[in-house]
Amino acid sequence: MVPLLLVLLLALILFGAGFVVKILWWVAIAVLVLWLVGFVARPKGGSGRWCRW
Repeated sequence: MVPLLLVLLLALILFGAGFVVKILWWVAIAVLVLWLVGFVARPKGGSGRWCRW
């Protein structure tokens, strides 16, 4: 009984980790798109940098 519970717990942890990694990929893609939009739409005057860093 205990090995079965351990296998089920391991499967649940791996499924949860995979779901979190998939969400992080979508967040990374969204941040990349926002960065590219900010890079293209930066103001022409001034220093030419749209961010402070």
